Amino acid sequence: MAKVHFVGGEKGGVGKSMTARVLAQYYIDHERPFIGFDCDSSHGTFSRFYQDYSSPIIMGEEDSLDGMLAAIEAYPERDLIIDLAAQAAQPLGVWIEETDVFGLLDELGYQVCLWHVMDDGADSVQLLEQLLERYQQPSVDFIVLQNLGRGTDFTRFRKSDGYQTALKRDALILELAKLQTKLTQKIDFNNSSFWSVANDRSIMNIAERQRMKVWLRKVYEEFNKIG
Repeated sequence: MAKVHFVGGEKGGVGKSMTARVLAQYYIDHERPFIGFDCDSSHGTFSRFYQDYSSPIIMGEEDSLDGMLAAIEAYPERDLIIDLAAQAAQPLGVWIEETDVFGLLDELGYQVCLWHVMDDGADSVQLLEQLLERYQQPSVDFIVLQNLGRGTDFTRFRKSDGYQTALKRDALILELAKLQTKLTQKIDFNNSSFWSVANDRSIMNIAERQRMKVWLRKVYEEFNKIG
């Protein structure tokens, strides 16, 4: 079954673009076709690193959002990865509900994966609860990603009502391993893809390349649980 990944979290700075980017690398490394959509102009995840796979989307403009549906019709063999901007829930929700996007995707045989990337703060938990409340469709799968690079203690989350609600909705709860801060900064300043970081000697030294390979291996083990 083809998938449409909405990678969000609503809150800024929780690692949505990092998640969309490594998910794209996962697809490339596993030779699975996809199209990436940039909804966050401040990061331009796909336009910066995966230009051959990407298209821009302007949140709040119906014609722009409709382009995602047009891509599904034009390329039915490809999955979609959509990097959502912070505070995108309202315009995205209006579009989804007015167009019955999830109903249409279900008819077309697509699995909808709503990602909630979170740090260990209370607001991330509250935003997850709002997401679970808003989308009750049985055809929607929730993926909750605890970003260990944006938080070290998710104990309060696991004791929260939001966590229990997510379990009742059969949400898949994953972890994004922490990537060394110095390496993360070096990657961003070099505008390097994860593949280049792991393999290109002219960009990174042997220790840095090895750290990237270890990190990708950990992340891919989590993503394999998606199925």
